[in-house]
Amino acid sequence: MLPEQIAQWNKQFRNSKAEEILAFFINHFKDNVAFSTSLGPEDQVITYMISKIDQSAKIFTLDTGRLFPETYDLIDTTAKKYNINIKVYFPDATDVEKMVQEKGINLFYDNIENRKLCCHIRKIKPLERAIKGLEGWITGLRREQAVTRKNLQTVEWDGNNNLLKINPLISWTEKQVWEYIKNHNIPVNSLHKKGFTSIGCQPCTRAIQPGEDVRAGRWWWENPETKECGLHKK
Repeated sequence: MLPEQIAQWNKQFRNSKAEEILAFFINHFKDNVAFSTSLGPEDQVITYMISKIDQSAKIFTLDTGRLFPETYDLIDTTAKKYNINIKVYFPDATDVEKMVQEKGINLFYDNIENRKLCCHIRKIKPLERAIKGLEGWITGLRREQAVTRKNLQTVEWDGNNNLLKINPLISWTEKQVWEYIKNHNIPVNSLHKKGFTSIGCQPCTRAIQPGEDVRAGRWWWENPETKECGLHKK
């Protein structure tokens, strides 16, 4: 993808609604674009929007094997509510077994290298299978979410995976997300009512305290600069 084309799209969609951005790329790439959802509030907003545009559009999620039961419930509820298929990708069992035998069942608490290894096996490798052959993938990233995301654009080239990344909610605030959810009666993870903001794997996610950063509950033992699993590595 030429940088000039990406720059043109970012200019074109500078003041566009998220629904317009989604509709353009779903129609532009047809079967060669997919939405990756982790079932967070942003992703639930996008799932709702996509269901109104094209219920047959590709949507997938990654089951790391260590998700919260509430997340599984939400996958089921969402698919049934919007009459859509959310394809689930799992990590390779042999990879997981080898990692656990060599590093331990809760290796991620020991050091950043182990945590990134766990994320690589449980998330990145399944993602590579999920996006293989695609020209673009849609995400729920927002600049406001983390210091690692403050410079992201609506349309970017993902050099690690060699495809286009589309971020229709990139400039949305958390307030906008929750207002949209309320206005459209969108189902969300029940853990949000218990103080969980950004929800990932069960051992690596905790509720946050009032005033804490929205992603403070993810890998809370690490510095903010390292709090990415590698799915969205620049």
